[in-house]
Amino acid sequence: MSKKTLSVSALIVLLLLLFINQSAFAQDDVPTDDDVNAIAKQLYCPVCENIPLDVCPTKACSQWRETIREKLAAGWSEEQIKGYFVEQYGARVLAAPPAQGLNLLIYILPVVSFMIAAFILGRALYSWRRTEAPAESDTPIKSDDPYVARLEEELRKRDA
Repeated sequence: MSKKTLSVSALIVLLLLLFINQSAFAQDDVPTDDDVNAIAKQLYCPVCENIPLDVCPTKACSQWRETIREKLAAGWSEEQIKGYFVEQYGARVLAAPPAQGLNLLIYILPVVSFMIAAFILGRALYSWRRTEAPAESDTPIKSDDPYVARLEEELRKRDA
């Protein structure tokens, strides 16, 4: 082998290694389906009702998932992408509405309702415990029935 052939072979090997490395780096820039679905799961389809974007079968949702993929590839953050969709379609596309304004009631109302129900239940239990049972009297029940008279007599013997 000549020196020239050896140099050309080494150059070819180096170029191949360089291209292999470049393709590996290029794959890192492409977001995976898991990356896209992690964001799409937090958004609802603007067209379909109550269907998360990650499982919606419509063509529009497929295009919106591709938009998410493009935004991720461009370096956008999750919050920027969600903000983009809110800007385009309104806050109704968010799976969890922001805790501000009227949406704040969604977060506060269940807690307040639970506290009110616990207070009412506590007051009811307290009042039920305070009511006294009717006092038992020691005077026997007068009855003409011989069975009731015998039962009263047996109970007095047992208590004595």
